[in-house]
Amino acid sequence: MATPAQPTVKTNQPADSGKGNSAFSSLVVLICLIAGVLIYWLILGNPSNFQGGSPDNEPIKDGVGHWFGLIHRGGVIVPILIGLILINISISIERFITITKASGKYSAAEFVKKIRTYLNGNNIDGAIKECDVHQGSIANIVKSSLNKYKEMENAGGMDLEAKELSIQKEVEESTNLEMPMLEKNLVIIATLTSVSTLVALLGTVIGMIKAFSALGSAGGSVDAAALSSAISEALINTALGIGNAALATVMYNVFTTRIDKLTYAIDEAGYSIVQTFAAKHR
Repeated sequence: MATPAQPTVKTNQPADSGKGNSAFSSLVVLICLIAGVLIYWLILGNPSNFQGGSPDNEPIKDGVGHWFGLIHRGGVIVPILIGLILINISISIERFITITKASGKYSAAEFVKKIRTYLNGNNIDGAIKECDVHQGSIANIVKSSLNKYKEMENAGGMDLEAKELSIQKEVEESTNLEMPMLEKNLVIIATLTSVSTLVALLGTVIGMIKAFSALGSAGGSVDAAALSSAISEALINTALGIGNAALATVMYNVFTTRIDKLTYAIDEAGYSIVQTFAAKHR
């Protein structure tokens, strides 16, 4: 009597990885927002950045302190925008490291080519060893699929179509385990593209309210200092928000493009494994 095939045990990700990643994301957001407030008050609001050593005065005329003081004049929305910028930078660095690690030791296209060569030579063990060399998400998926390949070769009581479906299912399940890790936190970067603009718009509106208030309270004369300060506040918020939204858009597109390339390589490798098994056993 043939021994039934044993189910493959998935070990790609720990059971609590989702909770850990969510906690990490929440912690990063909180730390960055707090850091934004500290930067606003301690660095941008440093008295040395203003004439007479008082943040109530105009920024100094020259040097880095002039720009620090000018940004500080943007008002209470500025620390929020700084926090959003720090979140964008932090998540982008984390995604860059994670996706680079998931891409393996060398290019995915070259890895798939090597796996095909091993499959064409019926060297399954060699292909599995190559997965250990390459590492990364695509290697994890291919290795799991190749182990299922070997399992199906020794499985009795199953027709060829059922074995092919079992290997295909293994490819899909392994992919479903790896892809969330690659796409994790991209939603934060995508959200920043719109949130940064909206927060900047809020700061702009507040600045314009102050500008018109300065005009209204001046009566017949125009308080140029109050008017220019209010307009400056509005434009500083606009610049910070739009700049961060543009950066977030670029980073999101960069990461999704890299993930798409990995996904294509995974599909190509999975197709090759299934087709090789089918051709060998027909």
